[in-house]
Amino acid sequence: MASVSSDTKRAGAPQAGAGADLTIEQLAAEVGMSVRNIRNHHSRGLLPAPEVRARVGFYGAEHVARLRLILDLQADGFNLAAIERLMSASGGSAARLLGLRNAMTAPFESETPEVVTGEELLQRFGEVDAKDVERIRRLKLLVPLGDDRFEVPSPALMKAAEQVTELGISLHAALSLVERVSRDCESISRAFVRLYLKELWEPFIEGDQPDERWDEVIEAIRALRAIASEALLAIFKQRMSAEVEAASAKLLEQHVKRSR
Repeated sequence: MASVSSDTKRAGAPQAGAGADLTIEQLAAEVGMSVRNIRNHHSRGLLPAPEVRARVGFYGAEHVARLRLILDLQADGFNLAAIERLMSASGGSAARLLGLRNAMTAPFESETPEVVTGEELLQRFGEVDAKDVERIRRLKLLVPLGDDRFEVPSPALMKAAEQVTELGISLHAALSLVERVSRDCESISRAFVRLYLKELWEPFIEGDQPDERWDEVIEAIRALRAIASEALLAIFKQRMSAEVEAASAKLLEQHVKRSR
């Protein structure tokens, strides 16, 4: 096992030796990129010039962070032209863009995925029809790994599904509800993102991205994510309590009428 986690690498933290002086060959080995690509990024203005000593260029931690950021953005689907624009918008600071990207992509809570076999799933849920299998695939509740093995991205959601079926509710009905909740949550999430863009990001961009506000704008993403989660849970508890109370009153009223 590597001594540094992949999350740390993706965050752009320099590995052992990255803070020291690196030749272009050492830099290429450090970030897993070819020397040719590094030179290409430098010629495009994506990478600061190295410090030249005795006609040899030396690179440091900022170069490592910048190249890792480029790799991450390319993996996210950005082409080099778009990355150039992002770099320009951030004043050329890899640290700023790393902070912005990490704030946007960091998971709310990290669950450790589990791996289960088809036999285990059969024991937990019984036979599942083809339509529900397709729903499970589409909702990404299970990820096939081959050899009759499946990854469970959210063990908590899997446990909830088990508990629901143990109550006597069919898996088909539970999956229908999950689909609806997923759609509603997507809409709510989009609304919070739009709120951030309209009220915070767009005024920041229109205000020429002052240096002193970068940290504030990045931190606002982290804060809004937490606020959105807490607000959604609080509103759900209120609405759920009201719905249960109304349904209970109606059931009791019907029971009394039938008992007369």
